Amino acid sequence: MSSSKQFQFPKDFIWGTATSAHQTEGNNNNSDWWQWEQSKDYKNPTREYPLDPSGIACDSYSRYEEDFDLCVKLNNNAVRISIEWARIEPKEDEFSESEILHYRKVLESAKSRGLKTFVTLHHFSNPIWFAKKGGFANFKAPQYFAKYAKKCSEEFGDLIDKFATINEPQVYALQSYTNGTWPPNKVNPFLSLIVQLNMIRAHKSAYASIKSINKDYQVGLVKNIVWYEVETLGFLGIDKLVSNFLTFLGNRFFLVPISKNLDYIGLNYYFTNRIKWFKTQNPNDRVTDLGWWINPKGLENVLLSLKSMNIPIYITENGLADSKDALRKDFIEDMIKACAEAINNGVNLKGYFHWSLLDNYEWHHGFWPRFGLVEVDREDGLKRKPRPSFYYYAKICQTNRIGLSVYTSVP
Repeated sequence: MSSSKQFQFPKDFIWGTATSAHQTEGNNNNSDWWQWEQSKDYKNPTREYPLDPSGIACDSYSRYEEDFDLCVKLNNNAVRISIEWARIEPKEDEFSESEILHYRKVLESAKSRGLKTFVTLHHFSNPIWFAKKGGFANFKAPQYFAKYAKKCSEEFGDLIDKFATINEPQVYALQSYTNGTWPPNKVNPFLSLIVQLNMIRAHKSAYASIKSINKDYQVGLVKNIVWYEVETLGFLGIDKLVSNFLTFLGNRFFLVPISKNLDYIGLNYYFTNRIKWFKTQNPNDRVTDLGWWINPKGLENVLLSLKSMNIPIYITENGLADSKDALRKDFIEDMIKACAEAINNGVNLKGYFHWSLLDNYEWHHGFWPRFGLVEVDREDGLKRKPRPSFYYYAKICQTNRIGLSVYTSVP
C-alpha cells in the first residue's frame, strides 16, 4: 500500500519560469532568425519552415512589466530571460546605448519585484553581421562572443544574479548545421562538429571575460540533455552501447571540457528516448503535442548523472507543448517529484524554472505549440490568460513542497 508524505525543498530553493528574447520580444530585426523568417514567401511557400514569422511575438519588449507581474502572481522568486545580442551589438563593435538602457530597465523591473535574474547571453539567434562572418563556424567566433559577453557584464552585471553564456549549444549545432532546419540551413556534420568545438571555446572565453569584470559573478551554461534508456529485450547488449554512446555525445562530450569554467550547470530536460534494435522506440503512453514522450524518471536519472560534477544544478527549462492544458498539472507534479527524489539522493539541485511563462514563438514550428502556463491570445491583442496549471504551479512555489508517495508492505 502507499501513503503520502510532504517533501520540503530547501528554504533558498529557486522557483521560476523561463522565456527567451527572440521568442517573446518581437521585431528582433537585426538577427539572422528575423532575416530568415522574412526570406520565405508565405503565400507561395517554397520550403516547409518556418511555419510562421515571429513578427511581434508576445510583444514582451514593451510588456515585460506585465509579464513580471505574472511571475509575482506565480509566487516565483526568480525569472530566466535572455539578452538579444543582435540588439546590443547591431553592427560589429557598435553597441547600442538605447538597447543597453532598455535591458537595464527590464532587469531593474524584475529586481524591483523581488525576482532573482538568470540571464542567458545567447539563445539561438545571432546578429546578422556575425552570421555573415560564418557565425560559430568561424574560428574567431569565441573572440566576438567574448567581447559581447564582457560588454554585458560591464553594463548589467550589478543586476544579474546568474549569467548563462549559451543556451543548448548542441541543439543549435544539430538544427543549424546537421539537420539544416534552422539558419544558416547547413547540412554538414563536420561543420556541426566545428561549431560545437567553437562553442566550447566561446563559453570558456566568455567565462573569462565576465570574470575579468568581477570574479564573483556567477557564470554557467545551459545544456539540454536527453536521457537514453534501453528496452529490456534489447539486442545482445548492443542497444546499451548505443545508449551509452548517445548519452556521452549529449552530455560529457560538451560538459567535461568546460567543467573548470562552470560555477553551475543549467539543465534543460524535455524527454527520454528508449533505444530498441538500434532505434528510438518509445512507449508513448503520454506524449506532448509535439509527440515527445513524457518520462519524469528520465529527469531524475539525468540529475543523478550530473551529481559527480560537484557543482550546483538549476533546471533552467522543463515543460511541454499542451494547448488544452490537459497534461501540464500532472507533468509539473511528476517532474518536481523527480527533483525531490534526486535531492534525496544527494544531487545539489538548487532551483527549477518551468518552460514557459508564456505561449511563444517556438522557432521553426511557429506559434502552434503552446508551452505557456499563460495563454497568449493572438486573436485578442496578445492578452495574457493564465491556465489552470498556472495556479497549481503557483501553489507549489508558495508552499515550497511536494507530496511524495511512500510504499509500505502490508503485514
